Amino acid sequence: MKSTVYVYVFDSMSDWEIGYLTAELNSGRYFKKGLAPAQIVTVGIEKSPVTTMGGLKITPDIKVDECSITSIDALILPGGNTWTDVIHRPILKISEICLEEGIVVGAICGASIGLAQAGLLDSRSHTSNDLAYLKMICPSYTGEEYYKMDVAVTDGKLITASGVAPLEFSVHVLRALDVFSPETLDAWYQLNKTHESQYFYKLMSSIQ
Repeated sequence: MKSTVYVYVFDSMSDWEIGYLTAELNSGRYFKKGLAPAQIVTVGIEKSPVTTMGGLKITPDIKVDECSITSIDALILPGGNTWTDVIHRPILKISEICLEEGIVVGAICGASIGLAQAGLLDSRSHTSNDLAYLKMICPSYTGEEYYKMDVAVTDGKLITASGVAPLEFSVHVLRALDVFSPETLDAWYQLNKTHESQYFYKLMSSIQ
């Protein structure tokens, strides 16, 4: 079994926010036995190279209009400073379709602002970087009652996270995709969160 995960890439994207997640999905090193590493497909507005906030150049595998949601297991939206721009409307429409079809959509940091502008957070539990800022930058947003003061939130197939929580974001997405055992996921999170060696041994033991 092999999962297919679309990762949206664009100029100025916050590359570090999805680093934990893409590394584990692509390597599959702690996946449950019998599961192959995920296929990561980068999706761009065009197929021309983009430059991340960290200065990395990425050439998208496909364009947004080439997305086939019938063949994917998750869509990942990294943060960035341009999510209020109209250029992102096509991927936000794809996000809406994915949620309607029961496909995991993970949005971190600025991407949650894009979802809010598109009205996708008005009736789903979610979080972002700050509620007051979200309301200020998205006048059409009406989902305040669904806002949770947590660093990462899952509601059905929707996962949102603050930009300071890439690790927790990764845990929520990995759990939604069911590629780690619960014991592995907990040990992996605790190791990266606490840096205590005991969790390394628990992690290794969990995949034996």
